Amino acid sequence: MNPGSLKVALLQEIDRGSTAANLDAIEAGLREAAAAGAQLVLLQELHNGPYFCQHESVDEFDRAESIPGPSTERIGALAGELRLVVVCSLFERRAAGLYHNTAVVFDRSREIAGVYRKMHIPDDPAFYEKFYFTPGDLGFEPIQTSVGKLGVLVCWDQWYPEGARLMALAGADLLLYPTAIGWDPADAQDEKDRQREAWIISQRAHSVANGLPLLSVNRTGFEASPDGGRGIQFWGSSFVAGPQGEFLAQASTDQRELLLADIDLARSESVRRIWPFLRDRRIDAYADLLKRYRD
Repeated sequence: MNPGSLKVALLQEIDRGSTAANLDAIEAGLREAAAAGAQLVLLQELHNGPYFCQHESVDEFDRAESIPGPSTERIGALAGELRLVVVCSLFERRAAGLYHNTAVVFDRSREIAGVYRKMHIPDDPAFYEKFYFTPGDLGFEPIQTSVGKLGVLVCWDQWYPEGARLMALAGADLLLYPTAIGWDPADAQDEKDRQREAWIISQRAHSVANGLPLLSVNRTGFEASPDGGRGIQFWGSSFVAGPQGEFLAQASTDQRELLLADIDLARSESVRRIWPFLRDRRIDAYADLLKRYRD
């Protein structure tokens, strides 16, 4: 491994049925990643339990926990013991009636290096997140770690080029997306294929447009809906892309997997020299981006 290389690991997991079982699986995955030489590990969105946003129920708020809290204590202790940079994703209870979908970063220590609160909150069939999550209020600020400045975003943020761009403009060295996305089992196969490909293309485009490596980890497996709906088949497909959108590693659609990749951190500099998108941005002409729509 050359001095500018960073070994990363993405833990693509299924829901194990309880918080305790999920955290046990995460611990096993972190130990496996450390043994493989990984320096940075990315965990999937809301990894402590099922994707509960398939329905709206006030009882689901009992899943939320404070940050710091029990889960961050356990994961932080592992980050310190294993000397890993770890990005995890939790249902945060900030105060009574105030909850966020929050990513937490540990830098080889049990101490929290930084947090990011999901900015874009969906409200779609089987993804009723607006019922649970208040939009983030921390902006698009990279988190400084020993392996670089991490531009952490969460799931629905993946579809918005503005978030990735603002992270890049703030000096992010990597873009990271913990995710929970999947298919409606009733959809035809061609529609499923279009959705998955759009998800991949959208994120690879963020890599290209910003000249940055990108890590995207998704959950996998079928999760039934608590209200008797059709449920969601999460499509896995976690991947690592380089600064030209090239695949460095790809996971399966349907298996628990520890995905490993080596990222050449020096490539962003060379790619940005031949594709100087930041230089050529017409910042004098973009004022209308602050409008909802140009009528």
